[in-house]
Amino acid sequence: MTAQPPHADSAAGTHFLRNALILGLLTAIGPFAIDMYLPSLPFIGDSLQADPDKVLMSLTAFFITFAIGQLVFGPISDLLGRRKPLYFGVALFIGASVGCAMADTVETLIAFRLLQGLGGAAGIVIPRAIVRDLHSGVEEAKLLGLLMLVFSVSPLLAPLFGSVIIEALGWRTVFWFVAGIAVFASILGLLLVPETRSVAQRAETSLGGMVGTSRQLFTDRTFMGLTLASSFAICAFFVFLANAPFVMMGQYGLSPIGFSITFSLNAAAFFFAAQFCGRLGARFGLRALVMPSILGFTAMMVLAFALNAAGMDNLYLTMALLLLGYGCLGFLLPTASVLALEAYGEAAGMASSLMATLQLAIGAVVIGVSGKFINGVGLKMTCGIAICALATLAVALLTLRGNRRQTVPAE
Repeated sequence: MTAQPPHADSAAGTHFLRNALILGLLTAIGPFAIDMYLPSLPFIGDSLQADPDKVLMSLTAFFITFAIGQLVFGPISDLLGRRKPLYFGVALFIGASVGCAMADTVETLIAFRLLQGLGGAAGIVIPRAIVRDLHSGVEEAKLLGLLMLVFSVSPLLAPLFGSVIIEALGWRTVFWFVAGIAVFASILGLLLVPETRSVAQRAETSLGGMVGTSRQLFTDRTFMGLTLASSFAICAFFVFLANAPFVMMGQYGLSPIGFSITFSLNAAAFFFAAQFCGRLGARFGLRALVMPSILGFTAMMVLAFALNAAGMDNLYLTMALLLLGYGCLGFLLPTASVLALEAYGEAAGMASSLMATLQLAIGAVVIGVSGKFINGVGLKMTCGIAICALATLAVALLTLRGNRRQTVPAE
């Protein structure tokens, strides 16, 4: 057995941390382009003389191409290698961010947000594939965990940071900032992260195999039931994400920082609850968590609407119920993801991309509809959230009850 050189462990550790930093920054550009600019939505409307529903179209546009791009860039990177699609996407994101920063009409902003979402999708999908190429076992799990931490940190900190930038320098600075992050990350990646998918591996990729897997996923009742239930559940958060800036700052008079705090609290409730999924799943089984989570989520959101409709329009009461409801999502969404993907093994990447695409695509439609319906009114916002919760419950009852698909226990 050959002894490892004394510097081998430290070199490996350095490469691991380097990859975590670079791939984490590339993963961050998409979420930051969503969360940092949320506090600016009312200011964008004033600056560009646009109605709230038109301003929200800039968010809807981003979600549409962000969803489609995740399904496109993954297979392309399997066929062509990782670097070319990744840096094409990042370059598109950078150019679109500059266009957003310089937009003089809301229509121009929407057009560039479409391009920005498409480019940002490459930063989500391809770094995960690079992790699978470079690492395995515990190291792969650790690095993927660090990348997923970006999604935890972004909704908590990005709106607060964005609100500080907006109040000090204006809403356009947010787009210059995310463009700067993308430039910095792409330079580091080009210099330090090599191509990780060999020519031989690319030759083994079959487009026909991908189509066959997609067909199997669409006809799997459990996969589609969990995907659609989680999609409508996420939509309840998207309705809040898109409309809360207008409700909180318009109806309730909160400052951008005050809104960011309320947003971060709801995101924190989700991520705090998610930490207990593993323990509860190990004790009761993951399947046992799905329906109680959906019932608790639906009950809180319907109650929030009912109290608002009855005239109890109290910010703190509404926020408390929303916080509890989004806490239930913290149990539901990780559980639904694991159960949906557990039967697919080698096809988990394709299944994960399809699940994310459907969730974001449905979310984009709901955001667009909610912008025209809610129009900055708190009662209408809680109504939209309650409708999404009821849709989640309906899908679960129709597709999951009595479903006996059994695979390897996900615990």
